[in-house]
Amino acid sequence: MDDLLAQLRAGLPAEALITDPDVTVSYANDMASFCEAGTPSVVVLPRTVEHVQHVMRTATALRVPVVPQGARTGLSGAANASDGCIVLSLTKMDRILEINPVDRIAVVEPGVINATLSRAVGEQGLYYPPDPSSWETCTIGGNIGTASGGLCCVKYGVTAEYVLGLDVVLADGRLLTTGRRTAKGVAGYDLTRLFVGSEGSLGIVVKAVLALRPQPPQQLVLAAEFASAAAACDAVCRIMERGHTPSLLELMDRTTIQAVNAMANMGLPDTTEALLLAAFDTPDPAADLAAVGELCTAAGATEVVPAEDAAESELLLQARRLSLTALETVKSATMIDDVCVPRSRLAEMLEGTAAIAGKHDLTIGVCAHAGDGNTHPVVCFDQADPDESRRARESFDEIMALGLELGGTITGEHGVGTLKKEWLSRELGPVGLELQRGIKRTFDPLGLLNPGKLF
Repeated sequence: MDDLLAQLRAGLPAEALITDPDVTVSYANDMASFCEAGTPSVVVLPRTVEHVQHVMRTATALRVPVVPQGARTGLSGAANASDGCIVLSLTKMDRILEINPVDRIAVVEPGVINATLSRAVGEQGLYYPPDPSSWETCTIGGNIGTASGGLCCVKYGVTAEYVLGLDVVLADGRLLTTGRRTAKGVAGYDLTRLFVGSEGSLGIVVKAVLALRPQPPQQLVLAAEFASAAAACDAVCRIMERGHTPSLLELMDRTTIQAVNAMANMGLPDTTEALLLAAFDTPDPAADLAAVGELCTAAGATEVVPAEDAAESELLLQARRLSLTALETVKSATMIDDVCVPRSRLAEMLEGTAAIAGKHDLTIGVCAHAGDGNTHPVVCFDQADPDESRRARESFDEIMALGLELGGTITGEHGVGTLKKEWLSRELGPVGLELQRGIKRTFDPLGLLNPGKLF
């Protein structure tokens, strides 16, 4: 420990090091439940690329594991510390280095907050689409590490679609530049995509070149009530089958609606079984909403209410953004699943989840990026009750198994971390797992980068 601190201090300013155990313990974990976390030896808050390189050279020389972190809003344990590690918190590297309206790119450091970037590019008539629910606090580096998504993915895609190039500090301290600043480029293997979603297991992202879009028109939102989740999912299928391109298509089940109402008095219809929110940011969103409203009615909607203006639209979206927070108030703890299935199997996923909740006598609320088939079943349980905690974990696993049975994936945007690593091997299969482990060894032969995550 003394040798580690001495070598770190040789290349870092004093304020970049945190050694007080009462403080370092606060960096031990992200927001996931049922994920063990170790005790870090030291927390480092670098401000420059050179600081990060010095940390990795020191870690390699002394064989000390390094756990990179952003804002720790993740939900899979990917940012959890391991015993004796260096926690490398990148939140102080928070500069927007460039916004280029001609090339439609932004160049940023990893600690930039998602909402900060979105507002900055918006001032120049540009748009950075990825918008996780935690966008007011999560960082771009964390978004890249977990390949995060958001409400707008049905039209605009996930974070991976917007990462053009990266600067990455490798395990031995070398600096690697991947990708491009150009609109097109196919030179060599796509190493940029390899780092997106790697959860800090292959290198430390210290700079990102991000693609931007022109700012779209103000979107309008429609809310449709349904007497069953199956009817709401039928509406989703009809909307997508007819070729509509909503800017979001979100679903909240009755449990979620009731939780949001109880927490924020939103006045949502808590007697309905499912609420579908559709939005368009087209030149004539009212016409698009009218067409979608007809499809919802044909699918069995009991009421269809299009918003009249941006303020009313934002109120509906705020209700959806509060979903996870509201469900956290139902019980003392939650496990948030992240299973994505083909849209055509969405109803089966929701019905199966409801059956699992009944089987285990648990409250499980579901909110979903319905247009993507990406469901977020939230298992609510009393952490002080060992039996209920056991049932919560079993239900969580059964939901993932259901997703795979329906041709889906165990994670659409939250990542694997420690929470789902045993399930990753089931999804990848033995050949896929062997190749991925080989890639890990190539980039990190000593296994120092975020050990114990993914597989």
